[in-house]
Amino acid sequence: MSIKRSLLASAVGLGLTAGIASAEGHATTITIATVNNGDMVRMQGLTDDFNAKHPDITVEWVTLEENVLRQNVTTDISTGGGAYDVMTIGTYEVPIWGNNGWLVSLNEGMADDWNADDLLPAIAGGLTIDGELYAAPFYGESSMVMYRTDLMEKAGLEMPDAPTWDFIREAAAAMTDRENEINGICARGKAGWGENMAFLTAMSNSFGARWFDEDWAPQFDTEAWANTLNFYLDMMNESGPNGAANNGFNENLTLFQQGKCGMWIDATVAASFVTGADSTVADKVGFALAPDTGLGKRGNWLWAWSLAIPTSSEKQDAAKTFISWATSQAYAELVAGKEGWASVPPGTRTSLYENQNYLDAAPFAKMTLDSINSADPTNPTVDPVPYTGVQFVAIPEFAGIANQVGQQFSNALAGNQSAEEALAAAQELTLEEMEAAGY
Repeated sequence: MSIKRSLLASAVGLGLTAGIASAEGHATTITIATVNNGDMVRMQGLTDDFNAKHPDITVEWVTLEENVLRQNVTTDISTGGGAYDVMTIGTYEVPIWGNNGWLVSLNEGMADDWNADDLLPAIAGGLTIDGELYAAPFYGESSMVMYRTDLMEKAGLEMPDAPTWDFIREAAAAMTDRENEINGICARGKAGWGENMAFLTAMSNSFGARWFDEDWAPQFDTEAWANTLNFYLDMMNESGPNGAANNGFNENLTLFQQGKCGMWIDATVAASFVTGADSTVADKVGFALAPDTGLGKRGNWLWAWSLAIPTSSEKQDAAKTFISWATSQAYAELVAGKEGWASVPPGTRTSLYENQNYLDAAPFAKMTLDSINSADPTNPTVDPVPYTGVQFVAIPEFAGIANQVGQQFSNALAGNQSAEEALAAAQELTLEEMEAAGY
């Protein structure tokens, strides 16, 4: 299924409905809120398989762009609105919402063959509180470098398995060809805590930066953050695409698939799309670990898009039935049969990385697993911090603060202010918000 379909989802959502009513007309209807990423779009296209197995459950989809999804589900669950029976949420939300009593435990009621023990420990750990699993991972990811092998060779360079940021910038400049609309580097610039701030927070870890010191004092006025942001802006201005401040995951994916990026540093889950049928450069893609600066931390993150049930849902059994289907080993086999093993949602189950069919079909499999296993949310930075999370800070206030900081950094990328001005604004607003929150 084409990733381009995902871009058709607007902020008002897609009212796609799938399901078969029972003979008595008493089908249970569940509403699922999900993100317009390619794997989720593919899941919707395969819902007929779920319908055939569970004709008594009707599925209604609400498909939203990432920032809009987060806003909608956060508002709904915090107010007990009950609009959704299944929510697609991330590793940031699960521990906070689970601790608030907003999510249903999945320790019981899942399908007999669902096999929770098969989940990758690094991924399941971020979705578990005191032994209770509060979300089932649909796909897990870290981040890595995806690059054009032909352009790297043309530039006379060889990508190391573990590159430095200096090498990435050098290679980006060498691969840039403005006349032919080839950008040496593509990276997130769109404002949002899960968009540009996911990339920049992970990047900052490798430069020795951190969001807060051990006393929760904001750190945007430090040399490490100045080095991070200036390097990013200089690299993107030299070798990035026009309008980069508007580009998030999907926009950069399209650019790479169209052959307009020499390198793209982003989610490992994108690997199957840049090597898939929709990619014009599918046979010319290589992979490397996210870059570092020699300080002991790489610029890669740890994330899972997961399916969870809000306690406000009145259809929790049907919701568990759907989640069991969508996150099962059988679903992986379904995708493999329809799209090939390389298209299976990655990063969630140990068994997938022991499956020779998958390893043979997915040249990115080992790099994905290595990237996931190398990210440490309990020790994410060079200097000690009071928080967990690699590309986020696991406190409720983070999303709102990071959205504002992300806007400052996006404005700097757009040329509307300097790095110094953006960092000063980030420091001021973060300090103000943290003091108001009682830190």
